[in-house]
Amino acid sequence: MKVSLVYTSTTPELIELVEKEVGEALPEDVQVISYQDPSILAEVRDAGYVTAPAAARLVGMYMESVSAGADAILNLCSSVGEVADAAQDIGKYTGVPIVRVDEEMCREAVRLGKRIGVMATLPTTLEPTKNTILRVAREMNRHVELVDALVDGAFGLDQEQFKALMTEYAGKIADQVDVILFAQGSMAYCEEYIHEKYGKPVLSSPRFGAAALKEALIKKGCM
Repeated sequence: MKVSLVYTSTTPELIELVEKEVGEALPEDVQVISYQDPSILAEVRDAGYVTAPAAARLVGMYMESVSAGADAILNLCSSVGEVADAAQDIGKYTGVPIVRVDEEMCREAVRLGKRIGVMATLPTTLEPTKNTILRVAREMNRHVELVDALVDGAFGLDQEQFKALMTEYAGKIADQVDVILFAQGSMAYCEEYIHEKYGKPVLSSPRFGAAALKEALIKKGCM
């Protein structure tokens, strides 16, 4: 069995956590292949939306994964999650499901509360994540209220500085929400700390993405 991890941008912390979660969710003998194209997120960030060329390069990585014999694909960037949505028919046709890292996280947030705080360092990640929460809330017949926390000044910080900034911004919304959701997988290492500090459920995507990848492989009959 082979799975493909598709990144548009990475940090060492994100790669380590994703591989750990996928490794724990799947059998030991699963082969993991990775594709990365940081230019995609850079282009999306500069343009303020997912451009056609950026979407084309992402879909190209999906097709490379299919050609390489992947049994399933995990899309690891929430900024381009709607491209993964648009590619679902390709996944069905090829028999290689394309799993979003953040969709099940969004469902869990809707299950946990009506008022959902959404934290991101980029507007281009914040908006697609909010769109996904609203979509899954409609599918679950739930009404939700979203509270934004756009974390300014996060780029270039080390782990401790980033954690301190995340904690500061989480504190601004903690009293207004039932649950806090991280729109970017790279934020995940702050999850437990912020949960303990503010006593709110805090959700990050890598563990949910790994579980959804496992479920897709089970549904396909690979496990």
